[in-house]
Amino acid sequence: MADKPIPGSYIDTQGMGGPMSPEDAAKAQKVEYKPATTQPKRIITPELCKELKILVNEVLDEREGKTGISYFDTKHFKHTVIEDEPPYTPYQ
Repeated sequence: MADKPIPGSYIDTQGMGGPMSPEDAAKAQKVEYKPATTQPKRIITPELCKELKILVNEVLDEREGKTGISYFDTKHFKHTVIEDEPPYTPYQ
C-alpha cells in the first residue's frame, strides 16, 4: 500500500493553466521541435588515440623490417621546459 503524501509537502500543478477560450485554443499552435544532435563520447582521449595509432604503425613497420627511433623511447625526446618537444619522424 502506497503512502499518500502529506498535504502541503508537494505542489499540485494540475489546472494551473487556466481556462482557454475557443479562439485562444485555435490560435495555440503545436511547436514541432527538431531532433537533438548528439556527439558520441569516447573512453579514449584524442591524445591517447594518437599514441595508439603511432604504436600500431610502429609495430607494423617493425614487421616489415623498418627501423628508427620509437615514439615511446622517451630518452630520445628529452627537452627543457622552455623548448618544444623534438619532432617524431616515423620509421624509414
